[in-house]
Amino acid sequence: MKKIILFSALFLVAGTASFAQSFNFGLKAGLNIAELKSDLAEEENRLGYQVGVFARVGAAGVYLQPELYLGSKGGKFPSASGVVTGDEKISFTTLDLPILLGSKVGVGPVNVRFMAGPIISFVVNKDEPVATASQNVKNFRDYKDNAWGVQGGAGIDISKLTFDVRYEVGVSNLNKSDQYEQKSNLWHISLGYKIL
Repeated sequence: MKKIILFSALFLVAGTASFAQSFNFGLKAGLNIAELKSDLAEEENRLGYQVGVFARVGAAGVYLQPELYLGSKGGKFPSASGVVTGDEKISFTTLDLPILLGSKVGVGPVNVRFMAGPIISFVVNKDEPVATASQNVKNFRDYKDNAWGVQGGAGIDISKLTFDVRYEVGVSNLNKSDQYEQKSNLWHISLGYKIL
């Protein structure tokens, strides 16, 4: 069994290497403009960050770009929402793993790119107000530890610098109780630098 797994891994690496005409690895950082959408509460945007790494493997103008970055997301619910008791800011620190498929066009060191793909976010920290005695409020704040989404956007490369703008739509409900529908939507604006 170990030999089969080893052979499969070697075959996959060899196949990827033969397919790839280009490989890049780099660092990225940027801003998140996030909102935690709910079916019962009004929400306001929150400004957050992202910082991490990316890789890009491609051939013939098509590329695969996995990334791994730490980011902050969340939302603000005014007391007028009827669910919370006062203005509340909710923040998540997440470890995000998008797998993007893209295409690029360009001449020399300048390329314009388009990309889309799924993302899974793992919550590593939650910063939320202390729950009140109301069971409805407790259920409203009962969040899962991971969530799925979809990203899409465009970017530009100028030599080793890469600039991306993407929009992320939450697909899975963040609420554990399923009593409320809560999804995270956000804009990503990032600057990267290709080390390789």
